[in-house]
Amino acid sequence: MEFPGFEDRDFAVFSVLGLEARMEALIAQVRPKLGQLGRDFSPFLSELWEQPVYAHVAKHARRTVNPPNDTWVAFCPDKRGYKKHPHFQIGLWETHVFATFGLIYESPLRMHYARQLRAHAQEVLAQVPKASVFIPNHMDPAAIPATELDEAGLVRLTERLEGRQGELLVGLRLERAQAVQLTAAQFEQTVRECFLDLKPLLRLTQTEVTAV
Repeated sequence: MEFPGFEDRDFAVFSVLGLEARMEALIAQVRPKLGQLGRDFSPFLSELWEQPVYAHVAKHARRTVNPPNDTWVAFCPDKRGYKKHPHFQIGLWETHVFATFGLIYESPLRMHYARQLRAHAQEVLAQVPKASVFIPNHMDPAAIPATELDEAGLVRLTERLEGRQGELLVGLRLERAQAVQLTAAQFEQTVRECFLDLKPLLRLTQTEVTAV
């Protein structure tokens, strides 16, 4: 299949009540699109990362009671999983679509990444597009617009990143009304541009790199 773009009924799956019913709707309506985005973006991200990258579509397999409030496809160079690694994601909540790069609490590179972000805070804030958002918790839709973040604010985010449950994602947030107006080609081009803009952050996660 070709990725057809997002539509209102993709977001509507998150209003379906109950774990089983919502998962059925998600699997039927959204997961095929995420799978196709995985196939579409893996070659692009392999070139950007300069090594093979694999797509991981969220399965939500550990859930037994609460239905998921968001879903995604994640990309990293590990075939077995992405949670311990820096990764790119494309996904959606009921309110918006996101395309991000970052690390979550399971990654052993968090301390290194936090130090690198602090060391290059001015450069990072200058290079990250002003339309971007910073997300300190991937399980919460709240985000900090880049336009509202100064160097001191970024340092605070890096200090949180070093904590036991610390994480930080950076990228693009497209509100539902905006996302459904984009054609499939427009959406994929927007995400490609976002990921290219975030490449300096990827480089900061690499141990041997000391400059953006």
